[in-house]
Amino acid sequence: MCGIVAYIGEKEAYPILIKGLRRLEYRGYDSAGIALYEKNKLNVYKRKGKVQDLVDFIGENPVKGNLGMGHTRWATHGQPDDINAHPHYSSKNNLAIIHNGIIENYALLKAALIKEGHTFKSETDTEVLIHLIGEIKEKSKVSLEEAVRIALTKVIGAYAIVVMDQTEPDKLVAARKGSPLVIGIGDNEFFLASDATPIVEYTKNVVYLNDKEIAIINRNSGLTIKTISNELQTPFVQKIEMELGKLEKGGYDHYMLKEIHEQPTTIADGMRGRVNTDLSIVRLGGLLQYENRIVKADKITIVACGTSWIAGLVGEYLFEDLARMPVEVEYASEFRYRNPVIGEKDVVLAISQSGETADTLAALELAKQKNAMTYGICNVVGSSIARVTDSGSYIHAGPEIGVASTKAFTGQVTLLTIMALTLAQKRGTISQSYFQQLLNELANIPAKVQKVLETNAKIKYIANIFKDSPNALYLGRGYNFPVALEGALKLKEISYIHAEGYPAAEMKHGPIALIDENMPVVVIATNKSAYEKVLSNIQEVKARKGKVLAIVTEGDELITEIADFSIAIPDTEEPLTPLLSVIPLQLLAYHIANLRGCNVDQPRNLAKSVTVE
Repeated sequence: MCGIVAYIGEKEAYPILIKGLRRLEYRGYDSAGIALYEKNKLNVYKRKGKVQDLVDFIGENPVKGNLGMGHTRWATHGQPDDINAHPHYSSKNNLAIIHNGIIENYALLKAALIKEGHTFKSETDTEVLIHLIGEIKEKSKVSLEEAVRIALTKVIGAYAIVVMDQTEPDKLVAARKGSPLVIGIGDNEFFLASDATPIVEYTKNVVYLNDKEIAIINRNSGLTIKTISNELQTPFVQKIEMELGKLEKGGYDHYMLKEIHEQPTTIADGMRGRVNTDLSIVRLGGLLQYENRIVKADKITIVACGTSWIAGLVGEYLFEDLARMPVEVEYASEFRYRNPVIGEKDVVLAISQSGETADTLAALELAKQKNAMTYGICNVVGSSIARVTDSGSYIHAGPEIGVASTKAFTGQVTLLTIMALTLAQKRGTISQSYFQQLLNELANIPAKVQKVLETNAKIKYIANIFKDSPNALYLGRGYNFPVALEGALKLKEISYIHAEGYPAAEMKHGPIALIDENMPVVVIATNKSAYEKVLSNIQEVKARKGKVLAIVTEGDELITEIADFSIAIPDTEEPLTPLLSVIPLQLLAYHIANLRGCNVDQPRNLAKSVTVE
């Protein structure tokens, strides 16, 4: 959840660390801190709040040094305050650590250290870890990296850590298990970060640290990687393709608004090289090697969390409708703690924007234990899910900085659509004429998304009317039931309005009791296959004085006349409607949150990448 960054080289570290923390702030923004080796001393500066609060705290005081590390926190152990903020010192203040993850057995370790005379200032598991490292280093008379290695053999949990030692001003030691860590290799300098966003400005050459590996970075001898079992590893240097300009707001007020408006481009990027309407071809590189196994699979189980789980629900409709394959969609957090029925002929498909979601990774490990084939759909190149799955595909949406996912969702749905079409064609479950029709319409989706974005002003007007509502209900049928869930989730995430998504027919089985003149009801009414049913649902809401906002197909005068408000989207084939109908709901949530004065890009209590349970 947290963001970590570190630097060793010839430049001043402070500006690099602060800029890196700003780029990582989407991972957590409860508190921030840095550690610098300056004037022969290891100094820590930290503050509750955002990175700017840390900058204000340090003020104009000269902070000098070319070895340092920084941390932006999403609180797990201990409330957000100055004391619990990272970095943390060891008992003698000669070591410091930053940490992303959770040490599950910290209480036992802490009790043992207290018996040895240690006292703790914070409530965090991280302070326990650095005390343990310090204890081992002092009593065993070993190097910093050896103390870290021994300590990590004693801990249970997930971590990405960087450690500094006041007595070794030319060294950083880092390690990871379950939480991401990237090493940037520059010209006589090295960078460490939770992802590539703080690094790309300085170098394109990176090493993705693997689970249970330790990196020793020495100013003089360079980079050395070992396993926790002390086996030397050869670093695998990769090139990152990320563009620096995509990390900026580009003139928009918020990253979320920028990312909503990027979707015509990101959806097209997700199709590039994969969809050819002239030749009637869909081609997904990740499927090629395992195509026969997937085509003949007994079952596809989709595992994911949050918005990615909702994209998986759309995938269930696509795979079952077009490819006639049985699909189950599971919350990864539940799947991993059950005893699911998974066989060797099954495919477990994991979806994650970051590729680092802890529960989804654990679900994949369970699937691999049962010898199922694993397939990953993610956005971040080189991420953990991309490395542990048998095969997979990237959505190519580019960096998504806003915590509430938008373009990643449509990217995931686009890729699932391509995958479903590929499987449908291979299995012979779709006619060539319908296949071509869907292919042509898929190619037209980016232009149609652009047309939906042109309704922004109208959506902002409607948002102003609904912004003070304490609750909202979202209804959809078929392919648009998951869209109702996603619309409600977006509103909850960033505006803090309680909202629920329901299958429209289920409204009569409970939620209808909530409807009165103060309840806005958003109905996705674009389904041709169930048009009359959706119309009846709207009538039921109106009979109880509910306020209806309908998402309709262009030219639909009947529902437009009945509803209090309507937003029209271009006509398309029903399996593709989620790619259009979700856009007004993203904009509605954005404008309501903005009008309510909420922090759109960094909603309270949330973080972009959930790398802990």
